[in-house]
Amino acid sequence: MLMLALLTDLLRTGSPVLILVGIFAVWMLVDAIRRGEWLWAVFIFIFPFINPFIYYFLVYRQTASPLPAVELPGRNLRQRIHWLKDQIHHLDKAHHHLELGDIYFKQGKLEQAETSYRAAIERDPEDPDARAHIGQCLLKRGRPADALPQLQYVVDLDPTHEFGDTLMALAEAQMALGQTDQAIANWRRVLEKHTYARARVQLAELLAAKGENDAALALAREVVEDEAHAPQFQRRRERDWLRRGKVLASRLRG
Repeated sequence: MLMLALLTDLLRTGSPVLILVGIFAVWMLVDAIRRGEWLWAVFIFIFPFINPFIYYFLVYRQTASPLPAVELPGRNLRQRIHWLKDQIHHLDKAHHHLELGDIYFKQGKLEQAETSYRAAIERDPEDPDARAHIGQCLLKRGRPADALPQLQYVVDLDPTHEFGDTLMALAEAQMALGQTDQAIANWRRVLEKHTYARARVQLAELLAAKGENDAALALAREVVEDEAHAPQFQRRRERDWLRRGKVLASRLRG
């Protein structure tokens, strides 16, 4: 490796100036790689005596926003929780309780999330976000009967709330309560505006349970076929639904 050989030779010379040049070259090389400046990285690697200085003045110093400092995982989140608790102590506003509940929900601390959501609703009973989020929290806690009125309230106000996420949660609550026809109707409402695998797979499963195998197979096939064209982040996010779609399609094909 050219860069490694260069550093080895510089260290052998014992010259402080040359050692600093080598360290500077490595610094600029690492910076170019982190920024995705692959062409510059190659130039620095091949010509480590000249190109690091050119890169420094043309790229490094011209970058408007420096790379973020490395922080311990969760540090910002802990600071945000602490700040929200301070705001709640002094101001006790609904939106602070709601944001705190959202953080707890994402952390999987559902009991604490529910408490925060209820506090938000007490201070602003008409806030659709708080009602929708407590509904999803209750659903995740295995209490669909409690979740349903909260979710229905929001969907009645705005069926497109949070890009259909609340409507999907309502359909899932109805499924859990055995309200199959209502759930099918709501899944179809979702699919009028979106192509979520979550909606298509669960609608397909309901249709298959009712014996409507052709319609169910068509939906499952759509999910499987779309996987090949979906970006990587979407495949990761929907991998469980894609797996269920594949299983259902395979079963329906016999």
